[in-house]
Amino acid sequence: MVAVTLDDTTSLLVKPEIARKQADTETAARSPGPTAGGETVGASAGGKATSVEPPTAPARPKRFYGTVALDATRVGRDAGRIADEVIAHLSGLVGSSVTVTLEIDADVSGGVPDGVVRTVTENSRTLKFSSYGFEQE
Repeated sequence: MVAVTLDDTTSLLVKPEIARKQADTETAARSPGPTAGGETVGASAGGKATSVEPPTAPARPKRFYGTVALDATRVGRDAGRIADEVIAHLSGLVGSSVTVTLEIDADVSGGVPDGVVRTVTENSRTLKFSSYGFEQE
């Protein structure tokens, strides 16, 4: 009996012969031959034994940043896609710390009515915005 687990992030379905061929190709590309692994290669011109250090893996990136403009009429949809397609992948990594900040910048050519100023200011305070306010220009 074989147990199969399918999920959105780690499941793959492959043909064994293709996977085996790819694995063999990648293994051959990584190992430069009998001198890998820090083995002694032979005598140098001075008669001393030399060794070859194993190759080191390239450093992985450790930080991601991104800025995106959202359609004000479809913020929920766009933010949901960003959460699913970017944030979920980053926050799912062991040892990750992900911070998401929403920035709002509104220009109103005719000026903002007093009632809207009061409503937005109160809602911003209630929603615990770290900074907010209106400006004359």
